[in-house]
Order: sequence, then structure tokens, then C-alpha cells
Amino acid sequence: MKALITGITGQDGSYLAELLLSKGYKVYGFSRRTSTTSLGRIEHLVDRITLVSADLLDQNSVTSAVYDIQPDEVYNLAAQSFVPTSWSQPVFTGDVDGLGVTRILEAIRLAKPDAKFYQASSSEMFGNPKESPQRETTPFHPRSPYGVAKTYGHWITVNYRESFGTFACSGILFNHESPRRGLEFVTRKISNAVARIKLGQADTLRLGNLEPKRDWGFAGDYVKAIWLMLQQPQPDDYVVGTGESHTIRELVETAFRAAGIDDWAKYVVIDSDLFRPAEVTSLVADASKARSVLGWRPTVDFRGLVTMMVEADLDLASEPEKQALRRRDSNRAIVAAIE
Repeated sequence: MKALITGITGQDGSYLAELLLSKGYKVYGFSRRTSTTSLGRIEHLVDRITLVSADLLDQNSVTSAVYDIQPDEVYNLAAQSFVPTSWSQPVFTGDVDGLGVTRILEAIRLAKPDAKFYQASSSEMFGNPKESPQRETTPFHPRSPYGVAKTYGHWITVNYRESFGTFACSGILFNHESPRRGLEFVTRKISNAVARIKLGQADTLRLGNLEPKRDWGFAGDYVKAIWLMLQQPQPDDYVVGTGESHTIRELVETAFRAAGIDDWAKYVVIDSDLFRPAEVTSLVADASKARSVLGWRPTVDFRGLVTMMVEADLDLASEPEKQALRRRDSNRAIVAAIE
């Protein structure tokens, strides 16, 4: 089996690549040709995967890649995925997160029509939801350019499925995090700052609104649901989440507690500039369809996820000190040998 992953260098792409390799797949990934390419999350996999130069903004490169690879499965995880950036770059976000999906679907239709396709949809499509919890049939009401673009990507996937018979699935994934999450995302921003505060490398954590509630799960769990969607006899769309929601305030408290700090409030500074123009106040998943049809269950709970991230950032933040100690010990050994 051959799988093509767009966004393979991201959080989800790295976990999905690991999963597919463990199942014996030959894994390909898109890599944009830039002056600098970050392979940090897949550095341990580069000798086991094949990177192909392609860009979701360029139809010809996408179609050529699909034609050359002839993948059995295509996973579209590439996106401009940071919601605040979508407000400053709405056109770019729409081009990548919306029309980029069309380009991949069109490439599959032209070059490998029997390939199975997965689209990474988002809970941000619900935005200001009409019901709670949110399920596959909940109407969309996106509240950011990112959410709007993802909604287009979702519906064009449905359209190719209904119009051309493409085996196309959308996973409406709620917030999923890990130690591989980018530092710009609030979960990683919090875990990283808490680690640095614990080690005396920082003394404040600047945040916006602490009251929005999200359904947070572990990305390593969620890629299993992604893979399972393409193993079903018929394509369909699935909500994936834990069914629990927590405020950002709870996340902050849990993170500081994981680092052994009880009085978290004295370190947190509320910055009004970090508030969203249109806030999504509460999201929580009804993943009963994924549980019953896919047999999927999350294995990491909220506290376990936050603790995992804080502990990983403590290790990362202390690494320079560990390197300094290793250099000191090495120098001492050299001096002792000379003496």
C-alpha cells in the first residue's frame, strides 16, 4: 500500500506517518520547495519515507505528484492551521485550506480516480454551534477565515464524493495536541511557558481570554481514527473528539500543577490584544458515530495530555543546561587526563 500525506512535516503528519509505516505502508509526503525546510518532527523518519516537491497552490505540481506516485490513499493534512493568522492572511488561508483541497481532489480525479481521500476538516467549522455537543449533522457557523476555508474544503470533499464517486472522507477533528504542537498554539504556548517558569527561565505567561471551552485530545490517538476512516467499505464523514470540554483556565491550572506550581495566577498576564475578533466560546464533540462505526476510542485523557506536554517541554527547556553539564564534565575529564 502506498500513502501520500500532505502536511507530513506537521504534528498530525508525523504521527500518521509513524502509524502507516508500522502497518507496512510505503509513505510519501509533500514538501514545498523553499530555502529552508523544517523536518524536525519527521527527522527520525526521513530514511523511511519519500518526500516529493509539490505545492497545494500549484495544480500542476499536485497532479504530477499523484500521477507519479499512484497512491492508494491520500491524506490531506496540509493547511494554514493557525486561526489568528487567518485574520491577517485571509486570502492565503482560503487558497490553501479551501482551494487547495479542490486541487488535490481534482488531481485524484484525473490521475488516480480509485485512490481513497481523507480531508482534515475542523471543529472550527461549527464556530457558534446551534447545538451541543456537535455531531456530523450539526449546522456549520464558522467564526474565522480559517473556519470558513475549512468549511469550503469539507463541502468540496462531499461534492466530489457525490458527483464523481470519489472515496472521500472528512474527519471533523476537535482540538488535538501533543508535544509536537507548534509554539504558536495556546496549548503548547502554555506548556512551554510553564516549563520555562519552573526552570527560572521566564516569569510570566501572556494569554488572552481564559474562558473559551474546547474538547482537547491527543494527536497520536486521532490519527488512528483518520486511518480507520479509509478502511471502511463506504466513505463517510466523522466527528472525532473526547466528548469532554475544558476552559483555557483549566488547562493553565492543570499545566502549572503538573510542574508542581500551585499559585499559577501570579504568573499569568491577561493581554486584550490576544483576544479573537469573533470568539468561539464552546466546542465539544459527540463522537458516537466514530466509536460505533470505526471502533475508535481516545486513550489519553485531558490531564494526561497536559502532563505529557509539560513534561516534554521541561525536558526540552532543560536540554541546554544538560548540554552545558556534559561539556563541563567532558572538559574536566580532558584536564584530568592531561594531568
